[in-house]
Amino acid sequence: MSESSKDELIDAQKQVIGILFEVIKRLQANNDLDEEYFQIISKDDKNDIRINKIMSERTENAKIVGRLLEQLET
Repeated sequence: MSESSKDELIDAQKQVIGILFEVIKRLQANNDLDEEYFQIISKDDKNDIRINKIMSERTENAKIVGRLLEQLET
């Protein structure tokens, strides 16, 4: 294997690791938001603004995870 090929492989591995790290970070953020969401719901308070923000953040995280996983397919 040529030195150039090794460098390309190392770069590709670094990109995959970076993407996977971001995926894990976003999924963990969604888990944290889920926990907060259920705490708010269980309190039965009028926290509609925060609930809507949580749902929006979860949706955005899911979209980003989808795009990141698409990058791994290419």
